[in-house]
Amino acid sequence: MSTVVLLVLTGLGLGALYFLVASGLSLIFGLMDVLNFAHGALMSVGAYGTWWAASGHLPGAGPGGPGFVLAVAFGTLVGTAAAVVLELAVIRPLYTRPREQILATVGVGLAVPALLSAIWGADARPFPAPDALSGTFGLLGAQVPVNRLVLIATAVVVLAALKVFLGRTRHGLVVRAGVEDRAMVTALGIDVRRAFTLVFAIGGAAAALGGAIGGLYSGSVDPEQGTSLLIFAFVVVVMGGMGSLTGAALASVAVGLVQQFANYYTTDGLGDLAVVVLLAALLLVRPRGLTGRLA
Repeated sequence: MSTVVLLVLTGLGLGALYFLVASGLSLIFGLMDVLNFAHGALMSVGAYGTWWAASGHLPGAGPGGPGFVLAVAFGTLVGTAAAVVLELAVIRPLYTRPREQILATVGVGLAVPALLSAIWGADARPFPAPDALSGTFGLLGAQVPVNRLVLIATAVVVLAALKVFLGRTRHGLVVRAGVEDRAMVTALGIDVRRAFTLVFAIGGAAAALGGAIGGLYSGSVDPEQGTSLLIFAFVVVVMGGMGSLTGAALASVAVGLVQQFANYYTTDGLGDLAVVVLLAALLLVRPRGLTGRLA
């Protein structure tokens, strides 16, 4: 029983990390029809920004208490700024040229990890996690890492915040209207380009936040961290239904649990294969994914 509890909570923690990356991908694709292959790079930027700040380079930030919160906020802010620059400099000129858009984001996704490696080296760096989040707590006989609950709680908050933004705020309604009929919204005097930049910033912030607290799960940061997670984030987006946040959340839970249980009860590494099999089986039954539209 204790093993199952540990695997479930660890799988949910991993799923939460996948969702933080996939939510930005799903939001950007669903609202802007942009496949951003540089999204993993934004996660790496957030991770390194947090690591840099928590290592004592940012006044007031550190691995303990409020200092760690400040480090996470700094890493998320840096990742958000990188997302805005990416949209303005790379994506915006290519909105009507999707093929070049994909090639450009793939190039950025390769260039950013290379830049991080050039500055800080290719080796993984220990993540300065707070002592309070490095321990465990007892649940039904299992010793569960505290940081798993932090990841799960963060993912729930992000999902709720995105739902409120899209359904209850003026900016969210403008974005949705701009996607449906850009000419009409522009005729009303609303700058749709700013709304799209806002969407990219929010998506980048979610990815950067995933990188900022993802170090709690892995215990380290490395330049390729975001790129490796991006593969599973795309799997989550496709399984959930392209553009569906709710679907992405459900798919994240499924992928995280399947991966953890498969890795534990079979040979280590078969969890990745199990996820691919799950994806194929789901698409055979539901080509639209769990809740989204046909890709």
